[in-house]
Amino acid sequence: MKLNKFTFLGLLFVFLISCENNNDDANINNQDNENDKVIELPTPDKPYSIVDTGVTDYYNNDAIISKPGTNDSFFGQDANYSGNQPSYTNNGNGTITDNVTGLMWEQDMGEKISFTEAYTKASNSTLGGYNDWRVPTIKELYSLILFSGKVKGEVAIDLFIDTNYFTQKLGDTSIGEREIDAQTWSSTEYVSTTMINIETVFGVNFIDGRIKGYPKFKPSSGAANKMYFRMVRGNTNYGKNNFIDNGDGTISDLSTGLMWQKSDDGTSRNWEESLAYAQGLTLGNKSDWRLPNAKELQSIVDYNRSPKTSNSPAIDPLFECTEITDPDGNEGQYPFYWTGTSHLDGANPYSSAVYIAFGTGQGKMNGTLMDVHGAGCQRSDPKSGNKNDYPQFFGPQGDVRYVYNYVRCVRTIN
Repeated sequence: MKLNKFTFLGLLFVFLISCENNNDDANINNQDNENDKVIELPTPDKPYSIVDTGVTDYYNNDAIISKPGTNDSFFGQDANYSGNQPSYTNNGNGTITDNVTGLMWEQDMGEKISFTEAYTKASNSTLGGYNDWRVPTIKELYSLILFSGKVKGEVAIDLFIDTNYFTQKLGDTSIGEREIDAQTWSSTEYVSTTMINIETVFGVNFIDGRIKGYPKFKPSSGAANKMYFRMVRGNTNYGKNNFIDNGDGTISDLSTGLMWQKSDDGTSRNWEESLAYAQGLTLGNKSDWRLPNAKELQSIVDYNRSPKTSNSPAIDPLFECTEITDPDGNEGQYPFYWTGTSHLDGANPYSSAVYIAFGTGQGKMNGTLMDVHGAGCQRSDPKSGNKNDYPQFFGPQGDVRYVYNYVRCVRTIN
C-alpha cells in the first residue's frame, strides 16, 4: 500500500505518543517497585540493643549545670554516659528504620483507633510492601522515647520522640482534649487491673514522657477506648532478656550487654545520694557501676508479673527487691527505683528525675489508695525534699511521691 505524506506523518505521530505512554507506564512501575523494594534491616549489636535517651544536658536538683567531673556532686547522671545514639533512616515509603534496634516503624500513625482495631490494621497492612506488621510491645515502643523532650503540665514544649522522622500528633484541644492526650498504646496488657478493677493496656506518652496503664474500655460507658498505635516489624527478639546469675551478687543480661546489681541495698535515697551511691559501689570485683538511665532500667521490667497476680515485683525472680509498706501501711508493695535521667516537666522543669515502679503505680483518688498506673509504669519524682514530708500525693490521679526511692545499679559488660 502506498502512503501519502500526510498519512505517514499521522501514523508516525500515533507511534511516538504510544512510545511516550509506554515510558510513563514503565516509570510508574519503576516507582512502585522502588517504594516496595525489600529493605534489609540492620542487625543490631545485641538482640536487645538499648537506644540512648538523647540527653546531653547536666542538671542538679533544680537547674542546668556545667558537666560535673568524677569527684563533683551529681556526677554519674544520664549525660555522663553515652550509649547507642539514636539513628534512623527514612525509607521514603511511609516507614522508618531504627538502625540501632533493627526495627522498622510506621511513620504516621493516622487517627486514634481501638485496641481491637489496631490488631486488624496491623494484620491487613501492606505498608511499604510488607505484610508482617504487628502492634509493638511496651519495650519495643519505649525504644523510641527521647528524654530531650520537655512538657509543662498539659502543654507540650518539645516532644519525647524524634519529629524529624516520626509524625506525632497532639491531643485535639478543639474537642476538649489536652495536648498531652495523645498516648500511644502497646500490645502489652497489664496482668492485673488498675483503678477499680479496670482492664488496662500499657502505653507511652510521647508528649509528656511517661509510661502508664490506660483503660481498654471507657469506665463511664464501657465503649472501647481509642488511642494512637504505631505499627512495627522486624527483630522479634527485641525486648526479650537473657539473664545469667553470676553468683557474685550480679546478674548479666546477654541480650542487652548490661550487668545488674542483683539486690538493692534496702536503703531509700534522694536523687543526688543515689548518684553518689552508684558511683561508689564495688560489687563482683567491679567498680564501674552507675545509676541506669530510664531506658536501661525499663529493660528489666517483667510485664508478666505484678504484686497482685504473682505476689512479686514486676521483675525476674533472679532479682531481689526490698518489700515495703504502702502509704496506708499495707504490706506487699515494692519500691520505685531511681534512674539517672531527669524528666523535664512542671514550673521548674529540672527538679524531677525518672523512676520505674516495680511495684504498683499507686495513687490516691477520692481518698482511696489504689493502683492507678500499673506495675512497670514510668513516672518521675522530685529529686530532693525532706524525707519526713513524704509520701505525698500529686496530680489528677493522686500519684504517690516518695522522693526517697531505691537504687539498682548497672554497668556495661566489656
